[in-house]
Amino acid sequence: MKKPHILSPLQKFSIIQPHLEDDVSLSKIAKHQDIGLSTLKKWVQFYRLNGLKGLKRKQRSDKGTRQKISTELEEVVEALVLRKPPISLAAIHRKIVEVAKEKEEQIPTYRVIRDIAQKINPALLLLAHEGSKAYNQQYELIFRREASAPNKIWQADHTPLDIVLLDENGESRKPWLTIIIDDYSRVISGYFISFDHPCSIHVALALRQAIWRKSNPRWQVCGIPEILYSDNGSDFKSKHIQQVAIDLKIQLKNSIPGKPQGRGRVERFFLTTTQLLLMNLSGYTPPKTTFPKATMTLEEFTPLFENFIIENYHQRIHSTIGMPPLVRWNENSFLPRLAESLEQLDLLLLTVVKPRKVRRDGIHFKTFRYMDITLAAFVGESVTIRFNPRDLAEIRVYHNDQFLCKAVCQELASYTISLKEIIRARQKRKRELRKVINEKKSLLDVVLESKTEKNIAITNKNEPDIKSPKPAKKIRLKLRLCKRG
Repeated sequence: MKKPHILSPLQKFSIIQPHLEDDVSLSKIAKHQDIGLSTLKKWVQFYRLNGLKGLKRKQRSDKGTRQKISTELEEVVEALVLRKPPISLAAIHRKIVEVAKEKEEQIPTYRVIRDIAQKINPALLLLAHEGSKAYNQQYELIFRREASAPNKIWQADHTPLDIVLLDENGESRKPWLTIIIDDYSRVISGYFISFDHPCSIHVALALRQAIWRKSNPRWQVCGIPEILYSDNGSDFKSKHIQQVAIDLKIQLKNSIPGKPQGRGRVERFFLTTTQLLLMNLSGYTPPKTTFPKATMTLEEFTPLFENFIIENYHQRIHSTIGMPPLVRWNENSFLPRLAESLEQLDLLLLTVVKPRKVRRDGIHFKTFRYMDITLAAFVGESVTIRFNPRDLAEIRVYHNDQFLCKAVCQELASYTISLKEIIRARQKRKRELRKVINEKKSLLDVVLESKTEKNIAITNKNEPDIKSPKPAKKIRLKLRLCKRG
């Protein structure tokens, strides 16, 4: 005989109704419904006494309560549940049974142990079993910075993109993205993509693009932020970035180590990029998956990424701010604080290379040769060059920390320097050098002539006046001839 299902009072009445109205025997109903005869008799009895109300299922008087155990035993159960590594409830129950027997207390059931374990605070369980880091990420109260206007706070961070691209050697690799986002409007101020692991120069190049005016008129974001907020990576805390921040009057703020929640703006953008861009491109590679064969180069991917920022992300209504990011950045006639010039910005941000010597055929750098007519006056001099890794067609040359010129690599740029220009520059330099030589020579001649005359005058003054001696008389020798006898 099967155990009767939990039935409603109406269902129970419909089962015993043939017996009540048509006098069908309960034994037939029991056999047909597969319900115990004694159960049917109770239902009939309860119905005749209290109607449908009598057929309601009676609640246990001890429902919601559990077997009482001593406070000491309950604390032992909690201590075992919080143990690391965690152990099963069955193992805990066996240990509690042993403890209860030793203390001669009533042995609790497995249900009691389970009930105690379920009532322990989940935060306490997470802290005990997985440690402070997991607890902080889920339960710790966090402070999120809220900017009151555009360019008040910029957030910066790096991430490996979930896509494989072809590097310069034709190998499939994941690129790194450095992003700078405006906290108030959520617009993207600047970015840098490279196969190299993030470093301070990646931050500097992203800042350079973020601060200076963009060539695309639909990307109006520019200016110098008041605060740059980032994690505690060495690239964000380097002396280079600190010096840049001091010169541009930017406050550097770093999140608390191990607490990335404060950088939620940029983390959200990374997720949006993956969902709306990367997943739709060939080469998309989620974490912990085998690299597919890349079909796109970094040079082909970069304009796709920039177009996604300008035409998609900036134009979509952001769920948090309720408007497109670019609209919010441009509201209230905001005027950004700008750098004086691109040269000044480059002097602060771009890569500082070891001094290079200007050769007769230009400056040699990364197997390329860079030339500008200005360099004719500095052959043999040591200079400092700065460059943009995304555009090696030209380098900026500095002499004694002063901007000198932009030297161009003819192999990488359409701009060329003619032979006539080089000859003119050489001749001009020679004329300048000859002029300097002649001036120095004239000055030297004047100094030497003056010095000679002065020495002669001093010599004549110091020597005594001596009369010239009379010429000696000539002595004539007389020769006598002796005669032989």
